[in-house]
Amino acid sequence: MDILAIGFATLFEPTTLLMLMVGVVAGLVIGSIPGLNDNIAFAVFIPFSFSMGAEHALALMVGVYCATAIGGAIPAIMVRVPGTASAMLTGIDGNAMARRGEAGTALSLSITSSVVGGIASAVVLVFFAPLLAQFALRFGYVENFALGVLGMASVVGMLSGNVVKGLVSAALGLLVATIGFSLETGFPRFTFGEANLIEGVPFVPLLVGLFGMTAVFELLDEIARERRAGGGTEGLPVIGSLKLPRELVRRMVPTWAKSAAIGNVIGVIPGAGALMAIYLSYDQAARRYRARYEGRDGAPDWGRGAPEGVAAPEAANNAVVASSMVPLLSLGIPGNSVSALFIAALAIQGMVPGPLLFIQHKDIAWMIIVGFLIANIVMGPVAYLMVKTLTRLVFSISKEAMAGAIALLCLTGAYADGNSMFNIWVALVAGTAGYAMHKVNIPLAPAILAIILGQRIEDSLINSLTISNGDWFVFIDPVGHPISLGLLAVAALFMVGPTLSRLRARRPRTA
Repeated sequence: MDILAIGFATLFEPTTLLMLMVGVVAGLVIGSIPGLNDNIAFAVFIPFSFSMGAEHALALMVGVYCATAIGGAIPAIMVRVPGTASAMLTGIDGNAMARRGEAGTALSLSITSSVVGGIASAVVLVFFAPLLAQFALRFGYVENFALGVLGMASVVGMLSGNVVKGLVSAALGLLVATIGFSLETGFPRFTFGEANLIEGVPFVPLLVGLFGMTAVFELLDEIARERRAGGGTEGLPVIGSLKLPRELVRRMVPTWAKSAAIGNVIGVIPGAGALMAIYLSYDQAARRYRARYEGRDGAPDWGRGAPEGVAAPEAANNAVVASSMVPLLSLGIPGNSVSALFIAALAIQGMVPGPLLFIQHKDIAWMIIVGFLIANIVMGPVAYLMVKTLTRLVFSISKEAMAGAIALLCLTGAYADGNSMFNIWVALVAGTAGYAMHKVNIPLAPAILAIILGQRIEDSLINSLTISNGDWFVFIDPVGHPISLGLLAVAALFMVGPTLSRLRARRPRTA
């Protein structure tokens, strides 16, 4: 409890708390704008963190991360255009509710569900991150190698669709991770005579480019398509009252509980992502709704304005937010793409996520954890106060203006990382590569994780083999390194499990 008090004391310093609130407001605004998401929000705010202290910068990022997840539901409900990808399912029933005059109820339900899921995940973060970090202090080179392999296996094994493209993405990320000084040979690799690459590709400009500049190019592409199509605009439904009926709140409790639990479990798995949690919770809510409510007392069909269709995905979506920070803060492995950008925010402050963060920067680690709890508590009232204004505001901003502003902020942040024009070129090249991957449907998540974990895996592998005199059995030694054996076994399950499930599903059923 004394350690938790340190986190509260650090966060409740007036300027730090103010930055958390600024992040919440900014996250709500950015999340509400169709086409923008939490990745872009992080990329946009990274430039501002260079001139801030660690407490202020990280409190800002926590607020942005938590609130962006709420904002995306607003346009999804009002015009069925999700502000973020995770709000896609919310728009199905939410927009149907809005069109029959229940926009206020749908918006209020999405906000309340998000707060419930967010607080649940913050509690998980408070209890599990320090425990996992304490366990991770027992890791040596062998265990760190196995942990890195597990991180890679989790994101590749859970890819839906074309697994080959996921492996290609991971291979590209590992290739980028090999650029720079080699621990084994002592010579630089793949630098092509460029001195700026000797220590590897600059991390912050690389991530800013892959997320921020990729989004700019995609936004420009979307603008061009809309101009060719010549589409019109749709009028906004009337919002009305935001008050939730008491009976509806009681009815939503089981949906909130189950969806928050699903989001927390999925969130702590590296690479699983919010979309998996959202679809699982949406499916569970659909089964329950059809069994209990559909067709009774005038209840709408599922997908045509069922309140559970708003509550389930929003609770699961925000439950992933803080829980995705559990593997990042405790093990140094990002739970999703946004927590990967959190690594860049920590790197700017000279910090490395992982178990040592709780020792070397104890006040900051606990400030981040407490920040997620407080941000989820305060963003509910703030969202209620802002929702009507946001609805009018976000649909008055042109996409051309958004693209220009995002590009300016991303390139400024890339330059500020080392006051180097080379960093701007890195961001532009990374953005172009990310856009090209998007066009050919190669997922970005495996590449991001490979870039982050590649050097760690290589260094741990070399040091492990050096210590063991080249004995590969050291990684699966049940006596000397049981943790490594267990991690590699789980990694194998992550890789093989989805494939076996697909093969079993294709097998013809016998009568």
